[in-house]
Amino acid sequence: MISPAERHDSDGLLALPQLRDVAGRAIIVFRGEGGREFLGNTLRARGATTIVNVCGTTLDEYVEVSRILSDAEGVAAIELNISCPNIKEGGIQFGCSLTGTFDVVSAVRKATRLPVIPKLPPNVTDVASFARASEDAGADAVSLVNTFLAMVIDVETRRPKISNVVGGLSGPAIRPIAVRMVHECRQLVKIPIIGMGGIADARDALEFMIAGANAVQVGTANFVDPFIWSKLLDGMTSYLERHQIARIGDLVGTVNASTIGRA
Repeated sequence: MISPAERHDSDGLLALPQLRDVAGRAIIVFRGEGGREFLGNTLRARGATTIVNVCGTTLDEYVEVSRILSDAEGVAAIELNISCPNIKEGGIQFGCSLTGTFDVVSAVRKATRLPVIPKLPPNVTDVASFARASEDAGADAVSLVNTFLAMVIDVETRRPKISNVVGGLSGPAIRPIAVRMVHECRQLVKIPIIGMGGIADARDALEFMIAGANAVQVGTANFVDPFIWSKLLDGMTSYLERHQIARIGDLVGTVNASTIGRA
């Protein structure tokens, strides 16, 4: 995640995520790396084709960072973090308003030639309406879901365990809710959907795609197993072979909801 201002800890080093365990699940708090720092010292050194997650506190900040990234070598797309509960200001104030979502997506769409992918909030009544607002504003795809707003308290000190007081709940606990939200969005929009939320193995990834996701992201599981991607690919390939499916894209949105609950 990057934002206009470079954020460092007291030693001047780029801050790492804070992680807290909640009954075997993770609450993660990120602090961002400044856009110019990211471009100068991180992205070019890695030589990767990258989808960059952008967060801001104002509409102008989203536009500023997106415009900078438009001229950066190796940036494939911009994911707009308009729903992040892990920072004190910004992000979520846009993602929890249909008008705010439309405005920030529309403004960034005009400022960049890169594909624009808003990351949608789960902490709303109807996430599909936010997907539609994003599509109407010119989004090339949507990603969902972001983490769920959560809190952990140390009962001995009676103080929050997270310095930000609240953070985003991720991990396997949220997956069934995230799958349901992907399915709802698939019914309402035509643009691609990137699904995420608690993916830990190939079956989880396949579940998102059957629900309607064209692609998936993996977050928390990377902290547990940095080599998870080869395992996911092997598992998904095995599934396709076993079911005699030629292309992974043929799975997208194939859930037969009418049969649920029937013998």
